[in-house]
Amino acid sequence: MKDIQITGAEILMRALIDEGVETLFGYPGGAIMPVYDALYDYRDRLNHVLVRHEQAATHAAEGYARVSGRTGVCIVTSGPGATNTVTGVADAMVDSTPMVVITGQVGVQMLGTDAFQEIDVVDIMQPICKWAYQIRSAKDVAWAVHRAFYIAGSGRPGPVVLDFAKNAQISKAPYEPGTIDFIRSYVPVPPTEPQSVVQAAELINTAKRPLVLVGQGVELGHAQEELKAFIEKAGLPAGCTLLGLSALPTAHPLHVGMLGMHGSLGSNKKTQECDVLIAVGMRFDDRITGKLETYAKQAKIIHFDIDPSEINKNVRVDVAVLGDCKTTLAAVTELLRENRHEEWRESFRQWDKQEQEVVIEPQIHPTEGPLRMGEVVRRVSELSQHKAVMVTDVGQNQMMAARYFCFTEKRSVVTSGGMGTMGYGLPAAIGATFGAPDRTVCLFLGDGGLQMTIEEFGTIMEQGAPVKIILLNNNYLGNVRQWQEL
Repeated sequence: MKDIQITGAEILMRALIDEGVETLFGYPGGAIMPVYDALYDYRDRLNHVLVRHEQAATHAAEGYARVSGRTGVCIVTSGPGATNTVTGVADAMVDSTPMVVITGQVGVQMLGTDAFQEIDVVDIMQPICKWAYQIRSAKDVAWAVHRAFYIAGSGRPGPVVLDFAKNAQISKAPYEPGTIDFIRSYVPVPPTEPQSVVQAAELINTAKRPLVLVGQGVELGHAQEELKAFIEKAGLPAGCTLLGLSALPTAHPLHVGMLGMHGSLGSNKKTQECDVLIAVGMRFDDRITGKLETYAKQAKIIHFDIDPSEINKNVRVDVAVLGDCKTTLAAVTELLRENRHEEWRESFRQWDKQEQEVVIEPQIHPTEGPLRMGEVVRRVSELSQHKAVMVTDVGQNQMMAARYFCFTEKRSVVTSGGMGTMGYGLPAAIGATFGAPDRTVCLFLGDGGLQMTIEEFGTIMEQGAPVKIILLNNNYLGNVRQWQEL
């Protein structure tokens, strides 16, 4: 079998199957046509979802990855097909979403001639992905694919781009299956310094007013149970970032709401009063911190993260606990003393009561006036028994959904956090229905973002994708208008 010669396009199909790929999203074109010809022969094992725009292919792959925990895959052609994926690649990079993008490319002999739909994909993509590589020979296909999946899904996840030259698609080589679990100079999970575990535990054990900031890293690291054990043992109140909202059930007694500029009053106020701030799998984004010069200056700060580049990037920390948070949280938990911090937790409830009366209750149970966005979001959440996947677009719809949707299940938030990509919602929801076919997918979007990828209604109809679409139509760009009126 090792000596049997097959085309590079067929090698790609076999490598994808060996990586466990079942669904991919794409749009064909001339420079990727041999791959699509090969895909037809593997249609019983690889489900191809034809989108209406290449940007939608990337967002659908993101939605698939977010809910499934697997690497999303999309395939597009060269030139404008490849450049149309740039926004999605950047979005996946900022939000740490594992994705492999395969772009077509002109044959090697045509490179540098300004051939039809030739573009330097690798140089365009390198600044916004974990790895970009041009496949120039059929014998390199399997190696490149396995390496791509390893890089995309390991450590801090992110997108990888493979630029597939057309001559490599049609020339032949033997397929040599294999896996890659080591790359020299690439350290996906840094070693944990034992002393940092001890120091973190000591700070938490002596804290009077501790506060945990929960980020998406908990979801990416499959550390939801470790997080609960950690906060429950020491009685640690925990607030969640936008992308970390479903890492901890909304109704958990230690959950103190959403963090940041659109977040809960209590968690934001108490960030400035806590004596130990414990960040888990989050990056101190400006939407969380506000003015860095005044952010939590009174607190000792502990930062759990898998990415060393995030340590001290925005906020100086006292203890950095590097490594996979599933492992590091468990290690610190073993050293914690049981505590309740009842008086400290009660101070959150006082702010919660004030916010409930002044802000939340009028939004979800209005007694007069038009229908409120918060009212719609909370009712949808209740009808789904708080078990649905919440997908949003970007704008007021996103923040209202984040504030008023409730979560009981992990991996339930699909939204564009760092890039804030309008048009993300519709294709991401399509991807989510394929990534979690047994779950209800509810999409909240505004009339602005809808029109940016509205063509994907065609994909929904063709695929019969069971997306529950809630259009919050206020006839303007709500966030923009809100900022202009402030």
